Amino acid sequence: MQGNMGTIGQKHWYEPVLKSVETSQGGKVTILWNQQVQTDKTIPKNEPDIIIRDNEKGTCILIDVAIVYLQIIKKL
Repeated sequence: MQGNMGTIGQKHWYEPVLKSVETSQGGKVTILWNQQVQTDKTIPKNEPDIIIRDNEKGTCILIDVAIVYLQIIKKL
């Protein structure tokens, strides 16, 4: 996955700007991130971290990433 260098709106010129959609060669799988999911009901925080769409089967896998604060684990 390649980014563009020096795009307007970046915090620093040297930070790559990644596209929010990548499609595999042959178009079988599409990976999306920072994308809202269209639903029939209003859902707060309707933005999973990663969406993997299988274009042949017409299915999606929604992935939500969480990083646990390490000091909380140490206390347990």
